[in-house]
Amino acid sequence: MDQFLFFLVAFLAVASAVYFVFAKNPLYAILSLIVTMFSIAGMYILLNAQFLAIIQIIVYAGAIMVLFLYILMMLNLNKEDESKKNNTLKFVGVFTAGLLLIGVLGVFRGIQENHVLVENVDQGVGLTKNLGRLLFNEYVLPFELASILILAGIVGAVLIGKKDL
Repeated sequence: MDQFLFFLVAFLAVASAVYFVFAKNPLYAILSLIVTMFSIAGMYILLNAQFLAIIQIIVYAGAIMVLFLYILMMLNLNKEDESKKNNTLKFVGVFTAGLLLIGVLGVFRGIQENHVLVENVDQGVGLTKNLGRLLFNEYVLPFELASILILAGIVGAVLIGKKDL
């Protein structure tokens, strides 16, 4: 049953990602990207990584996609803008996709040669309790330094964005 659900969610992710690439309307493209982000979160849930799934939904499907929609509404893209695109960019995109395909095929070739036994896998690896225990015991200093760095970035962005001090 898990394998069927995985293939269903994977098919949904790939189909919506392909629709994102070939969509004519930018609004539909962004909405299909949101579906892709939700289906990736579904894959995380199937892999017993609930924390990553929630972060995927909150950060990517929530905040970043809202930002993309906001930018799309501010730019007001029309069909006339689509014809102005250079063919060189399309060629570079096809070439890059080909390189990505070669890399993925190389990864699948390496996976087939190295079989991993699934018998000794700890099922509690992706749980939030274990992640919190690891963050606040072993990696407490880098975790706190990262939070101070993020706070400094937020304060800096507010100061730069504010016109009058």
